[in-house]
Amino acid sequence: MDAVLDFLSDSETTRQVPNATTERQDDGDLLDAYSRAVAGAAETVGPSVVSIDVQRKGRTGLVPAGHGSGFIFTQDGFVLTNSHVIHRAAAIIVGLADGRRVSGHVIGEDPDSDLAVIRIDAWPLVSVALGDSQAIRVGQLVIAIGNPYGFQATVTAGVVSALGRSLRSASGRLIDDIIQTDAALNPGNSGGPLVNARGEVIGVNTAMIAAAQGLCFAIGINTAKFVAARLIRDGVVRRSYIGVAGQTVQLPRRVLRYYQLQTEAGVQVMSVEPGSAAEQAGLRPGDVMVEFDGKALEGIDALHRLLTDERIGVPAQVRIVRQLELITVTIVPRGSRLPPENPLAR
Repeated sequence: MDAVLDFLSDSETTRQVPNATTERQDDGDLLDAYSRAVAGAAETVGPSVVSIDVQRKGRTGLVPAGHGSGFIFTQDGFVLTNSHVIHRAAAIIVGLADGRRVSGHVIGEDPDSDLAVIRIDAWPLVSVALGDSQAIRVGQLVIAIGNPYGFQATVTAGVVSALGRSLRSASGRLIDDIIQTDAALNPGNSGGPLVNARGEVIGVNTAMIAAAQGLCFAIGINTAKFVAARLIRDGVVRRSYIGVAGQTVQLPRRVLRYYQLQTEAGVQVMSVEPGSAAEQAGLRPGDVMVEFDGKALEGIDALHRLLTDERIGVPAQVRIVRQLELITVTIVPRGSRLPPENPLAR
């Protein structure tokens, strides 16, 4: 019995007791690392973030019509923002991080991806470093910087909640490869940068769900790079166009079984534009497109994804169901119609 008591006594004296001071120090180190990452990214990107005040024509002259954010991505004054921020602007005032306010003019906008490029004449300027939105992972730290409700250079932080989301633009097209994050966004954040811990811009903040908490979305920077390059070169992003208004419909089961189709849904043609490629190909209202150039069409969004600028002038075989008959027509997509000209574009 004495031996057992001696053993227990020895064990009590040799057992490691957690040190509260050490635990607090470890937690402090972790918090410091997190804070340093957020602060470092904000200090790196902050000088490139701008506020954008938009004015439109009213009965008595120019009137305020909106507020958003943007960021300088080249040192010669190109600024990336959302299309919905500057659409139909009659005047744009850009507020720089150092307090200067300068005029901006529109280089081009693409409502289908909700992106726009404007340019400012100012010097010197600090531009951001653009990252790779394909390299990010769910759970990684992200920082949003913008001007919500006019509060300049507001920084919020969170994580990547999901990747590969789709978001519908004002034009009706789906924007693919959207980044979902819980970094808080508010009205006025639109067009601002989403940044990783290295201070690289990986997205363009574009939307949030007002009735929810922590559901915010950004357009991947890889999409933005492509769109910005096309806008700077051409002023527009061209896509192919066939001239139909359509909607997604479910196909009858007997049609699916009889023709052994790859999809259970298709795109029903609601109307055909006179003189369009669709009319020349013989498409009629009521036709249901089920396949385009060998790819199944499970809905209108699938058709939108296929109508890229590479298909302009390239014949494509389209399979349609017409009154329970499966037929194939050849259609030659054309260049998309240009969006309404922005009065500030030049």
